[in-house]
Amino acid sequence: MRLVQITDCHLLADPEGTSRKGTPLRQLHAIVDRAKAIRPDIVLVTGDIAQDETPAAYRHARRAFATLGCPWFWIPGNHDQPELMAECHPFHEDLDLGDWRVLLLNSRISGQPGGELGQDQLQRLAWQLEADERPTLIALHHPPLEVGSVWMDAIGLKDRDALWQTLAPYPQVRALFCGHIHQAFAAWQGLVAVYGCPSTSDQFLPRSHEFATDEASRPGLRVVDLRGKTLATWVERVDL
Repeated sequence: MRLVQITDCHLLADPEGTSRKGTPLRQLHAIVDRAKAIRPDIVLVTGDIAQDETPAAYRHARRAFATLGCPWFWIPGNHDQPELMAECHPFHEDLDLGDWRVLLLNSRISGQPGGELGQDQLQRLAWQLEADERPTLIALHHPPLEVGSVWMDAIGLKDRDALWQTLAPYPQVRALFCGHIHQAFAAWQGLVAVYGCPSTSDQFLPRSHEFATDEASRPGLRVVDLRGKTLATWVERVDL
């Protein structure tokens, strides 16, 4: 089973609209082409699909992801409008991958850059884990721990301590995958791995005190291979 994570597309209604460093839709198409070349079984899109929160931006995304040739699923980020996303493509909370499964969480807080899961969602997460002991991956937009950038850590997941307390009794949780940080990232919280992913658009400079883009990095995606009960993951980038 091969998963691909794509994140932080920041698309605009104008297909030729530009970001700080490029043209987001053109960059997304390059990432999707790379994803198709490595033949994923499933693609997870972990939020911030749109920058301007327009229906047209989500339609651009849907058309691009429809060419993947495999099922794809998305969650909202802080820049997104969930109602517009749902009109384009449905949300899912639990993906059955046979020996594995994926739980997709919504960390968006309306009108705020930071994220929060909330008590109701954490209670539902505990119930989901109690009901199924298969190896489990969790996807959410906001990083569930500090990544070492002062400005980014200030807008991460507000209730991350509550998340880790919820996960503590459930050793089947093997890894969490997040968006939001626009950079490759890997760390451990106890025995659970946490992975970040490059954006399909602009990249953020790791370990920066203030906001800064990474001039040397390129757009990318994360590949996750599941074989039996083992997990292997790496980042691939594209030249534009």
